[in-house]
Amino acid sequence: MSEAVSALNHAEFDGLAHVREIGLQGMITLRGDLKTKAIKNAATKATGLSMPAMNCVETNEANGLCWMSPDELLVMCAYDEVGSTLAKMQKTLGKTHALAVNVSDARAVFQVSGPFAREVMAKLCPVDFSPEAFQPGLFRRSRMAQVPAAFWMCDEQTFQIICFRSVADYVFELLKAAAQHHSEVDYY
Repeated sequence: MSEAVSALNHAEFDGLAHVREIGLQGMITLRGDLKTKAIKNAATKATGLSMPAMNCVETNEANGLCWMSPDELLVMCAYDEVGSTLAKMQKTLGKTHALAVNVSDARAVFQVSGPFAREVMAKLCPVDFSPEAFQPGLFRRSRMAQVPAAFWMCDEQTFQIICFRSVADYVFELLKAAAQHHSEVDYY
């Protein structure tokens, strides 16, 4: 049996910021009425996290809950635990009208870190990345140049970015171009 590999097999780049593909990440899309007790319980019990507020993310070292839309969460866990996490969620959901699907292999995850991480992201996304407007814990779905992406800050100098696996190389090249040495604009 073949072994799973991430889209770019941990590719990295150092420039204004450190850009890296973080490797395999377990991800489950959970769709349904997020106010329903069974859906809340399925997400929170599977991750040990609180439900995220609108446009927010809750994370710890192993898991995450991302608010994707009024009827969708992205549940993150270790890649090798997706099957058991999904089974726990489906048991908790019972007969509740909901959809829980493993999307791990359809996505790629990048990290951009360093003192110029905000500038790198601002070159690519139509989002106000000023420290007053975008802080750790906030979550956005937007465009990164020509492709959809979702992102949040882990801390004041670190972004996590999720994109479709099919555009992983494009996103990595965008991030590398935006992080080239001597390309700072000193905006943030």
